[in-house]
Amino acid sequence: MPGFNTLSVSQLARLVGTPDCPVLIDVRTDADFDAEPRLVPGSVRHRFDLVEELAPGLAGKRAVLLCQRGLKLSEGAAALLRSHGVSAETLDGGTLAWASAAQPMIPAAALPASRLWVTRHRPKIDRIACPWLIRRFVDPGARFLFVAPAEVLAVAETFGAVPFDVEGVTFSHRGERCTFDALLDDFHLHTEALDRLALVVRGADTDRHDIAPQSAGLLAVSVGLSRQYRDDLDQLESGMALYDALYRWARDGFDEGHDWPADRRA
Repeated sequence: MPGFNTLSVSQLARLVGTPDCPVLIDVRTDADFDAEPRLVPGSVRHRFDLVEELAPGLAGKRAVLLCQRGLKLSEGAAALLRSHGVSAETLDGGTLAWASAAQPMIPAAALPASRLWVTRHRPKIDRIACPWLIRRFVDPGARFLFVAPAEVLAVAETFGAVPFDVEGVTFSHRGERCTFDALLDDFHLHTEALDRLALVVRGADTDRHDIAPQSAGLLAVSVGLSRQYRDDLDQLESGMALYDALYRWARDGFDEGHDWPADRRA
């Protein structure tokens, strides 16, 4: 059982990818990180001896500190943050326990240097699904630019942004698989739930509703959202809630049906 102010791997795994996920702060030493240069999804690295400088930005938030074994570095860093009024916990067993439990980890080398992403305006499916995936599993602080299709590459070069879901870039369609699939591949985020969600996204985005019955519904809702919002960022915020719900379906509710009347007998 995890101790006081400590989360188990299974407890944290239930939070990762959801709106309730705490701020994840990796305080491993450089030597420990070099020995295992992968990150718990959604976590950011910060020096353990400078962790107090994060306190103002963590006001009113919940944080989980991650070190190699869940011992002195994360315990001390969490205690320092608590001394500033931050709700801070540690991961029982640290990143070694997370990796040993076969939980997904993102190779640090795969992460782009920029936290700014750019794609075509008037998004429908992939261009909402991908920002959701990035914010929930890769970089919670990622920002997204939606611009005219002809200007995506020029904006990326001029503003140092990562282009996605356009031809000729790293994060785009690959054969019959869509950009959402490419992100799962490159960030090593394949889990049963995300793979199930990816199938729905792929079917909707490539108009192949035969591969997942939910794809037709996702397309309908996505088109409706695009018609409802004039501002792409407002649409993205609503789309975040949509994909939060789809992720919970893919993780916990995919085998649940619905019947009417409720007391109908077989």
